[in-house]
Amino acid sequence: MRYLHTMVRVKDLDASIAFFRLLGLEEIRRRDSEGGRFTLVFMAAPGQHETPVELTYNWDGDDGLPSDSRHFGHLAYECDDIYALCAHLQANGVTINRPPRDGHMAFVRSPDNISIELLQKGGSLAPAEPWQSMENTGHW
Repeated sequence: MRYLHTMVRVKDLDASIAFFRLLGLEEIRRRDSEGGRFTLVFMAAPGQHETPVELTYNWDGDDGLPSDSRHFGHLAYECDDIYALCAHLQANGVTINRPPRDGHMAFVRSPDNISIELLQKGGSLAPAEPWQSMENTGHW
């Protein structure tokens, strides 16, 4: 048994690709299916192509599917500097649902309302502003 990928449905493929690029992922392959009327875009961290996220975009929309992707759970990524990454994401309009107040963990939201957990590589960073004083939004 070998882990292959995580699939998430997206409503705006370009916005979702842009979001995952902000996280540092790159597009590693794409498949357009004329007959099935969908596009699959696989994105992965550099050097980690064996563990991609698959963005599934249905050309005719996803009517009938739940409009809130929160039932999915979350994707998790380890990062070198959680404060710098969260500042970068916030500066680009990404919602920070749970700021990295503890220097270790944060949750952000993709354009399709998918929770992304960010974990600090190694030990927690020392508490730092503005993150330390941000209140818990309760959205995670």
